Amino acid sequence: MKRALITGVTGQDGSYLAEFLLEKGYVVAGMVRRSSTESFERIDHIKNKIRLIQADLLDQLSIIGAIQEFEPDEVYNLAAQSFVPTSWNQPILTGEFTALGVTRMLEAIRLVNKNIKFYQASSSEMFGKVQQSPQNENTPFYPRSPYGVAKVYGHWITVNYRESYNIFACSGILFNHESPRRGREFVTRKVTEGAAKIKLGLSKELRLGNLEAKRDWGYAKDYVRAMWLMLQQKEPSDFVIATGKVHSVRDLVGIAFGYLGLKWEDYVVVDPVLLRPAEVDHLVGDFSRAKRELGWVPQVSFEDLIEIMLKADVEMLT
Repeated sequence: MKRALITGVTGQDGSYLAEFLLEKGYVVAGMVRRSSTESFERIDHIKNKIRLIQADLLDQLSIIGAIQEFEPDEVYNLAAQSFVPTSWNQPILTGEFTALGVTRMLEAIRLVNKNIKFYQASSSEMFGKVQQSPQNENTPFYPRSPYGVAKVYGHWITVNYRESYNIFACSGILFNHESPRRGREFVTRKVTEGAAKIKLGLSKELRLGNLEAKRDWGYAKDYVRAMWLMLQQKEPSDFVIATGKVHSVRDLVGIAFGYLGLKWEDYVVVDPVLLRPAEVDHLVGDFSRAKRELGWVPQVSFEDLIEIMLKADVEMLT
């Protein structure tokens, strides 16, 4: 039985990946930080099926200890300070977790067992002010936030360890991917939960920032399958994972409110406070390489994704 260690196991992607690997027959461990208030709601239903190991991306020795203790075949590094707006308020902490945290994981693998396969969660935010569209594995990076900059570091240090130490290290350049487990601070979940609250009479308005920002949105459960596929290849490489279709925040709002029989213009307020200092206007990914080499294609459409999220939020609120 293969053994997989997941950082960020309590997050959206980590919880879906843990489920996926358990179905594949893996022994799964999740690396969690010591905290006085523990939040395991996304993995409550599988907590008795996985092992939780305390370690911290800011502490090199704890990471080495976790890898020595669990002896994984695969490590999936999904943990990060992952909310873009927060990265302007906490740029140094974002760099510590999202950039240097990757180095600490790779360094632990180098010191303990270089045969461990490593997956790094890279991000479409690395493309930022896009230099070409759609974006593929060869598109130059131009990050527009401290988060994007930190992800670029994490991406290139993964490439560096692969080339310097012959470690099987891959980066998945994942475009936005959502689900009912998405944090409430992210715009998709903010919209679906906000629309559900208005429909149920629990709220009267929804405040949003830039309605014209365009993103390539997919379903998180589809995307964790791609992570696993990358580590099953003969040679390590980096892949763009996306849907190839772009929608604006305005489209997202229209579909969500329309599904509930509401006219969004009656409830949505554009709040300048919610605008980013530097906006990423148009992200859309070219996943043709992943389709060709991994056999991966997205299975859930944007419209179906919004419906899945809305149903979950309505159910949760009633």
